[in-house]
Order: sequence, then structure tokens, then C-alpha cells
Amino acid sequence: MGALDAFSALSGKLMLGSQFRRSDAGSGFDVIDPATEDRVGQIPDATETEVEEAVRIANEAQRKWRKVNALRRAELLHEVAHELKRLQPLIAEMLTREMGKPYKESFDECAWSITAIDYYAEIARHDAGKVIGPAVDGQFHFTVKDPLGTCVIIMPFNYPLCLLCWQAAAALACGNAVIVKPSELTTLTTLQFLEAFKHLPEGLVQCMPGGARVAQQLVAHPDTHMVAFTGGIETGRIVAQACASQYKRCLVESSGNDPFIVTPSAPLDIAARGAVFGAYLNCGQVCAAAERFYVHEKIHDEFVARVTQETRKVRIGNGLDKVDMGPLVSQRQREKYEGMLRRAVEQGAKVEIGGSRPAAFNKGWFVDATVLSNVTPDMEIMNDETFGPVLPVCRVKSFDEAIELANRSRYGLGSTVYTRDLEESMRAVNEIEAGMVWVNAPLLDNDAGPFGGRKQSGMGRQLGSEGLDTFRHTKLAMIDPASAPHDFWWFPYSDREAFPKAGRKS
Repeated sequence: MGALDAFSALSGKLMLGSQFRRSDAGSGFDVIDPATEDRVGQIPDATETEVEEAVRIANEAQRKWRKVNALRRAELLHEVAHELKRLQPLIAEMLTREMGKPYKESFDECAWSITAIDYYAEIARHDAGKVIGPAVDGQFHFTVKDPLGTCVIIMPFNYPLCLLCWQAAAALACGNAVIVKPSELTTLTTLQFLEAFKHLPEGLVQCMPGGARVAQQLVAHPDTHMVAFTGGIETGRIVAQACASQYKRCLVESSGNDPFIVTPSAPLDIAARGAVFGAYLNCGQVCAAAERFYVHEKIHDEFVARVTQETRKVRIGNGLDKVDMGPLVSQRQREKYEGMLRRAVEQGAKVEIGGSRPAAFNKGWFVDATVLSNVTPDMEIMNDETFGPVLPVCRVKSFDEAIELANRSRYGLGSTVYTRDLEESMRAVNEIEAGMVWVNAPLLDNDAGPFGGRKQSGMGRQLGSEGLDTFRHTKLAMIDPASAPHDFWWFPYSDREAFPKAGRKS
């Protein structure tokens, strides 16, 4: 089956009780290929009744799943990873047609998803608590890890598969059930992806397509127990507030506006290539993309010339062709991005290359890869997330100024520094206010290392052991095998421990 056949087969469906079923919804959304503007399918806006049924099924499945031993859970998750490997070419083609990124990036995303599943399958059984030194002679004190229950995962469009696995694999490995609310822009690919999970116990993984109403119902539902959200600041704040009203656990990853610092000691040829990749990967639609470039005045002009030269090499086109950058995901996204670019020029930024739409395309939501110079720290484009392929360069006089400007942001997700100076490297790690610092290695992830931000980039962590604990409770247990009396603090209190003047007349 090819991608277009899969789109047709999955259109109008949801995943309820581990089965693809046509939704009863009377409304939905068209699925548009962003490179061709062709309609390739349709997704439903799941009904309230369908969401209620999904929650009920998830809780029933979770009560059984939590009792399954960790080894068996690991074996089943490894089977999911094996099935995804088989489906990888189909899923990659679907993601490119539905979302727009180059096929290589779609194929890579599937690979990252597979490694995350295999990773969590193993570490979830490696650590299920710990023994601690008892506070009383002869007792046994320890902790155990309990699943949270039914976890709701609300997905963005830019990395709908690997982010799903960063969260769902951890949740499932801990003994939770999962309900996925995919982005309206990548729902059909997500449904196909979740076919690999269908051999898990019935109802353990489900998918409820739709818009904001579906997400709101899942977040507010008293029988969902955790929400993992990836998206914008404003929506993330709404999700966090809704969870707080029920003391419901939540993970919020709400975008970034990451700084990229280049110092005089940096190898400029490598720094320029790293900058272009960090700015244009996935057409700039990366939460941890490099979006603010602070370059020392001694090397500023040469750096601008080098990134302009590297940008000229970026091949733009349909992600199914031999290209480096596809279109933006939607017309709405392009209009938002172009508005920010236009205002930057109005505020004084100079376009070194790009700045418009590629002349070769009369269809699709394509934009040029763009380098801006003469950028100042107060410009909108240096303070808000662009989510598009632009590389704005700001001149700085010192490393101190670069650090200060890097931290002058409401965001705090990732950050990149290019330097060969060890002191500058360590200062970047210690002084930049972000969840991640990449020194000469932009945008790398590691399944074993936590991913997440500070400030308004969100709260909580994915990946690593920290990501596992995001989806489980820690319970303290204390056992006295002898069931001995605890006279050291039980009633009656000893007279010698009473207040010295106790019993005397005042």
C-alpha cells in the first residue's frame, strides 16, 4: 500500500479500543499536501461520546496493564519498534506528503522514534524504585514507582512521531494507558504510525483526532490523570491551568527562541554550516531551532558572508525530490512567518539572501531560506518564535554581551555556542538560562539525556530517566517485619520527656 492509498483508507477514522473505526463526527478537516496544495484526505473532529468511550476503555486497559511484569512490557514494546521498522518507508512518505519535510528527515524521525521505544523498554525495568537506609533498627524502607493512570498526549505537527514516542514509550513502559490527540496537520500519518501499537493489549493506545474541543475534553476529564502537551506558549498556559485546577500532572513544552553565539575562536566554516542547519532544518519548524544569532564584531562580516554562501546551496522543493528543505506546513503558517519577516525589514533588518518565495513554484507553501543582517536585539524577530527558515544575525562586542542577550528572553529551551575556548564553553554551560546547551554540536538529542526548557518554554522533561519519572509516581514504603512496639514515640509519653515544670502548681 502506498501513501495515497493509506490516506484514503484512514480518512474519517479514529483509533478506538485499538481498532480503526469510522468516526460518527459530522464535521472534520481536509488534509492538504503543503507542497502541491492537493487534498489528500480528511480527518474527523471526534465526538464527545467517542472521547468518553476512549477514556473509559483506556482506564480499563490500564488497570490490567499495570499488573503486567516489566520484562513482558519490554518485550511487547520491542515488538512495536520492530513493526515500526517494517512500516518506516510508508510512514516516512506519508509524513512528507502530509507535513512537507524532506523524505530523509521523515525517515530519520521514524528512526528516532524506534530508538526511543527500545530505550524506554529497557530502562523502565532497570529502575522501579530503590532501597533506602531505614530510620529504625530492623525495618525495611524502600520506594516503588507507580503509573499515573491514563495519559493524554497532545501532539504538534513538526515532529509528530518522535515526540509521540518520547512520551508514549515512557508512559507505556511505566504501566500507563495513552490517548493521543494528534495535530490536525499530521493526523493521518499518526494513525498509520499507531498501527504498530495495535498488538499491545486492547485499548492501551488510542487516537482521538480533532480540534481544540477534543483536546479540551481530554484535558479536563476527571478520569485522565496526566497531560503531555507540545505547542505554543499561550495554549501551553491554558493546559497547565486546566491541569492545576485538578492537581493533575502535566508536561508542557511550549516552544523556544534559541540563541546561537559565535565567538572569534570558532572555526567559521563549521560554525556557518552548523548555523544554516540549525536555522533551516524542517524549514525552521523546530522548537529548538537556532533563531537568534549573536556574532562577535571581529568575525561578524565574515560569518554573514559564509552563512549567505551556505544558504545559497540549500535545495528547496517537494520533500519527495532530492531537496534539503520543503515547504512550510500550511498557508496559515506561511502567512504568519512572512509577516514577521516583513516587519523585521521594516524595522531595519537587511536581507542578505532570500526574503521571499522561490520563483520556481506556483503551488505549495514554499519560502526562501533567508539571512538577515543589521539586526538589533529589540526587534520582534529576535524576541518571538519565528518557526520559519530565517537566520537573523546581531553584532555583539563581547562574549559577556552575547550571554546577556541570550538570557534576555522569555524562552529558555535550547542554546548553541561555537567556540574553541574552554573557558567560554564552560561559561556557556553554567550561565545560559536554558534547558540545553550545545557547544559546537547544534540540535543533537540523546535518548539518555533529558529534553526540556525553562522559563516560558515549559516545564518537565522528556527522555532520560527524568522523562521516565514524568509518567510515574514515587511511593514510599516502610515495613517492620517484627511488628515491634514503637515506644520511642508512641503513647504514653514518658514522664522524663515532659516539660520540666509539668505537674507543678503555677
